[in-house]
Amino acid sequence: MTNNRHIMLAAGGTGGHIFPAIAVAEALISRGYTVSLITDARGMDLGSVMPEVAVHRISASGIGGGFVAKAKAVLSIGIGVAQACRLFRRFRPRCIVGFGGYPSVPTMLAAIIRSLPTVIHEQNAVLGRANHLVAGRVSMIATSFAETEGVSPENAVKVVMTGNPVRQPFTEIRNRPYPPVGPNGEGIKILILGGSLGAKIFSDVVPRAIADMPEALRRRFAIVQQCRAEDLDRVRETYDSVGISPELATFFDDVPDRMAAAHIVITRAGASTIAELAEMGRPAILVPYPHALDDHQTANAKSIDDHEAGWLMPQDGFTPESLTIRLEGFVNLTNTLTNAAKAAKSLGGRNAAEAVADQVERLSGTRPNGGAGPASDRVREIAA
Repeated sequence: MTNNRHIMLAAGGTGGHIFPAIAVAEALISRGYTVSLITDARGMDLGSVMPEVAVHRISASGIGGGFVAKAKAVLSIGIGVAQACRLFRRFRPRCIVGFGGYPSVPTMLAAIIRSLPTVIHEQNAVLGRANHLVAGRVSMIATSFAETEGVSPENAVKVVMTGNPVRQPFTEIRNRPYPPVGPNGEGIKILILGGSLGAKIFSDVVPRAIADMPEALRRRFAIVQQCRAEDLDRVRETYDSVGISPELATFFDDVPDRMAAAHIVITRAGASTIAELAEMGRPAILVPYPHALDDHQTANAKSIDDHEAGWLMPQDGFTPESLTIRLEGFVNLTNTLTNAAKAAKSLGGRNAAEAVADQVERLSGTRPNGGAGPASDRVREIAA
């Protein structure tokens, strides 16, 4: 069950880690490589949606808590290293690619022990803890941002900025034009996304900001908002009280299309969201999750703000009053939005999955003998 073009990927179970891994897997499979994924018990089960990719589960853990908890974590990681080494002996991969998260730590340590070519991909503007542990000994560090905090000067020579691989539906409609804004447009369309379960802060602030506007101003906006189930009624009541009829839902299964139709997106600043906004060329008001590890969402949002492709609004300053002022500015100076959209689009279109695959191919020292075709469309469905 081995071949000379086997690449193994390692990723944690959250979308921020697994979706870039899926995108790179698609790129490698299309080049004729065999790809498998190493994750832990919490990792996504790709077997039913991407049968081309075998999934192997190993022991993994974060290191935290008191002495006993840390000792258990070290033992779990040690077991994971041994399990990964057995997988390497069995499949003889040409390169190992880590996308962060707990399972990548024992996998990358095992690859380093066995002197295999290694790549880590960092999705955020701050090097994550898992990647930080192994950065000094891997072959290459692929980054999503031009500047990534936490990369030491001695490791900078190994850095290649590839961008962050995005889900295929966003790439497929990248060239959809930005909707016209102004007298000849249909008003300013706002898309509010709060992650898979919505974010309470957006339910608290956005409806009040719209409701507090003068009537002539608030009628310039069309609202599409994702809310938590427990927030839906009160959000609708706030909008109804001022005669606004938004589209509200706990989940949207067509986010790429909705993002393409929006003039401005209000959202958190996770790595995948940032990459998708850039790919689509849509400006955003970014409210970083304040409790994220290493405050990486603030660093992500700052990069967008610095490029004038969006606006960073820390959560403690994201109030109805401040949001009203920001939105009013878009009505008075519509070119602010169009210019930000152009800036956002200039940050996308990097073909990041192909760029990572290029580096993997270079390190593996092989070339594919023919293509296996694109990865399963069912992966695209589940990723959307």
